[in-house]
Amino acid sequence: MGADGQQAGRRGCNGGGIVTQRRSPQVPGWIARSVQTGTSTARAPAAPKPINPVRVAASPVGVGLDSSTVRARMAQRIGAAGVSHPAVLQAMATVERHRFVDSALVNQAYEDTSLPIGLGQTISKPSVVARMIELLLDSEAGKAGLGRVLEIGTGCGYQAAVLAMVAKEVYSIERLRGLHEKARNNLRPMRLPNVHLILGDGMVGFASGAPYAGIISAAGGETVPQAWCDQLAVGGRLVAPVVVSAGKQALLVIDKSSHGFKQTILEAVNFVPLKSGIA
Repeated sequence: MGADGQQAGRRGCNGGGIVTQRRSPQVPGWIARSVQTGTSTARAPAAPKPINPVRVAASPVGVGLDSSTVRARMAQRIGAAGVSHPAVLQAMATVERHRFVDSALVNQAYEDTSLPIGLGQTISKPSVVARMIELLLDSEAGKAGLGRVLEIGTGCGYQAAVLAMVAKEVYSIERLRGLHEKARNNLRPMRLPNVHLILGDGMVGFASGAPYAGIISAAGGETVPQAWCDQLAVGGRLVAPVVVSAGKQALLVIDKSSHGFKQTILEAVNFVPLKSGIA
């Protein structure tokens, strides 16, 4: 393995059987701006119903944020950008993003942009949320229906809500107490019994819920914490940003099999640094 492959190997999971692939993204231009940072034992959910195409005007006039038309329009843009999984598009068209952003920015809730949510953090772009969740669903464990998922970096709770639409169970961990409480308040009206919020250090994961069919991170470090790799189920997939060179990040996909780990480096992204501890 060459020097580049060795460096990439060190970014991923220890345990042998690591194969590094650097491939061009299937969808160009995916730039994330986020703040937050065997088979799964959970039973797979029923196969999701395909999203029903909704014909909407290019710029609907007089449509309130509570209207499903606004969300359908956002989902259509995400689909046009390259996300094709029907369960992901349905989830993006279902979860009301404006419930998770500050009132002063609510009119921008359905634009494909990151927005501040306090404590120097932001809510990720809808297209990036959809892209990363689709990668989870395209895994060996996800194809039959995504079981238990661990989210690193709850933030305002939006991504956890979207994950709840496609996964059997979601464990979401946040290190910032203020955001943990914000997410609890944002998610409470939705009454999602399959979402569990944890205040804790995301770098150590959440062993009590392991093994996970999928692990998704909204913060990137120099390497992927070994705890995440250990808590990933055989057949599961980990999707996270990671530093690749000179402080630049790329999206990293790690698949776990009985033979070890296989990692694939995808498009450039821009997430906040992964940090340890509780604040």
